[in-house]
Amino acid sequence: MRVDFLGLQAFLSIAERGSFQRAAAHLNLSQTALSHRIRKFEGDLGVKLLQRTTRHVSLSPAGLALLPKARRIIDDIDASFDELRQFGSARQERIAIGCLPTIANRYLPRLLGAFSADYPDLIVKIYDNSASEIAGLVQSGTVEFGITILSASRPELEVKPLLKEPFVLVCPRAHAFAKQKSVDFAALAGVPLVRISPQAGNRALIDDALGSRRESLNWRYEVQHVATAISMAEAGVGLTIVPRLSMHRSPNPGVVAVPLRNPGIVRTLGIMVRRGVPLSPPAEALASMLKKQLRTER
Repeated sequence: MRVDFLGLQAFLSIAERGSFQRAAAHLNLSQTALSHRIRKFEGDLGVKLLQRTTRHVSLSPAGLALLPKARRIIDDIDASFDELRQFGSARQERIAIGCLPTIANRYLPRLLGAFSADYPDLIVKIYDNSASEIAGLVQSGTVEFGITILSASRPELEVKPLLKEPFVLVCPRAHAFAKQKSVDFAALAGVPLVRISPQAGNRALIDDALGSRRESLNWRYEVQHVATAISMAEAGVGLTIVPRLSMHRSPNPGVVAVPLRNPGIVRTLGIMVRRGVPLSPPAEALASMLKKQLRTER
């Protein structure tokens, strides 16, 4: 089947903007032309991707399944075109790295300031994605290395542990747990909890450590990002369990982090590269800065 890139682009624009009008304006098309393009795309695939009413556009189950793949395809195409534009005498050097959002938020802003002093003209692309997404990016060569959770490695990837980081319970400062030195998981029975979506590597670590006990906990809310879970804890909606580094320099002054026990849960952070593929000098320099900073957290 011929790949309909224009249809894919139309689908992604509508999905991200939730509106034919805004998507058409973004693509510099009329709404009629955009509607024709998406109908043809759906016809070629044989499935409905969008659910339309007079006021609202949402994704069908097939559209939801296609969305992350469409983003990767368009991102890869954009990246390839960007690289081609750089060929010639005016080509600029660039690197791309993967990094967990918690690590990117805590370390990268300060480190990139120092890094840029040595590489002032270097373009740096950062994929602050989940652990599974970072592994895929390293494996495909989209990024030179990833700072991520280390789990079962793929044969073509090489991983090096840097830091073991515990998970902590986040609760409002006025909560009874906030005054304790640690909290046993058994004490959380019946307490409303906020957990992260299954796509996040942190969720898998917590579920595996708790085993069947996780079903007895009151997981009342589920969110996509750690920052959202912490904000919900601050508002008193429910407590949440996050990696300790998520709480460093947190913009949420109304919460505290309390150690957990029985079980204590930790994640191992480290650097992931493609086996046998050396890093470029700038990537090696940035990786060394990140490794040195992470090791100071031990």
